[in-house]
Amino acid sequence: MLVGMISDDAPAAATLEDGYVLGVVVAGTPLGNAGDASPRLQRALAVADVIAAEDTRRTRALCDALGVVPRGKIVSNFDHNEASRVEGLLEVARSGMVLVVSDAGMPVVSDPGFPLVEAAHDAGIRVSSVPGPSAVTTALALCGLRVGHFAFDGFAPRKPGARRAWLESLRGERRAVCFFESPHRIASTLDDAASVLGEQRRVAVCRELTKAFEEVKRGSLGEVAAWAQGGVRGEITVVLEGAAASAQPVGEDELAACVEEVERLVASGERLKSACAWVAERVGGVSKKQLYEAVLLARSEG
Repeated sequence: MLVGMISDDAPAAATLEDGYVLGVVVAGTPLGNAGDASPRLQRALAVADVIAAEDTRRTRALCDALGVVPRGKIVSNFDHNEASRVEGLLEVARSGMVLVVSDAGMPVVSDPGFPLVEAAHDAGIRVSSVPGPSAVTTALALCGLRVGHFAFDGFAPRKPGARRAWLESLRGERRAVCFFESPHRIASTLDDAASVLGEQRRVAVCRELTKAFEEVKRGSLGEVAAWAQGGVRGEITVVLEGAAASAQPVGEDELAACVEEVERLVASGERLKSACAWVAERVGGVSKKQLYEAVLLARSEG
């Protein structure tokens, strides 16, 4: 039993310090490990007047695992009924507390909750949050890729044509892209990604985050796509590294400077092709073939 739980007849004002807040409260729930539930989440589950849950069975199981006995009613609030729930939940939120939870992670982020949050803001009803786990930020932290800037795209498109069009839009995306995928489609999605974006683009497939069989498979798209052909189970979050910066082509003056540098290396004993490759890689914006031809042209012109 949690400290601070209230009885059905306790006045709301007396419970403010125990997590009771008027309005709509959006709360993050554990991804799979109940030990990640915060004390604030436990109090909120205990004292809310109504808990709007993506799956009432999952929420009741979470309460049982935490030793929480909700005083309020638990109602379903999922993709196919949440629009019809809004008015009733807003009515409760005007004088009480409505707690919004998904099966795992933060509501609204590719999960139910947005229609109620939007309507509450429009109606001038307070919206607050109990921060908690998120598969997006957890995968970004674990993936070992460059994620200083990132975009979240929800679930990858299901249909092959739409999926390839979406991947085409990511060809030059400099930010890392995080998305969710089904275990039944992950292999075909990675195959398409390798085909559209190139096999060398790096990716991380993060599955079963925070659970007993948590795994992060990281590598090139070619490598990870081949691995996925053996089957991938569980809840999956994918992080695709951003495209490398494409260097601007060098101008005539810079190309001339590169030619001079190549000639200095050749004079010091370096082979011409090796010198061209080294300078081209360092400068960017010019290929070793282009630089090699520029050196030959400069020599022919005296």
